Amino acid sequence: MSNLIARFVKDESGATAIEYGLIAALIALAIMVGAGSLGDALNNKFQFIADEVKNS
Repeated sequence: MSNLIARFVKDESGATAIEYGLIAALIALAIMVGAGSLGDALNNKFQFIADEVKNS
């Protein structure tokens, strides 16, 4: 039984795939947060421009 546990602890197959998956998930999260912030900023700018055109 201890031999099985020792082999499991030493086995690193699949670790790289998991690491790449985590990196991809973090990048996707960063893109979503950044896109949301950019969208809000653009919406505020266009709303300001629309208000200025409407009031002029």
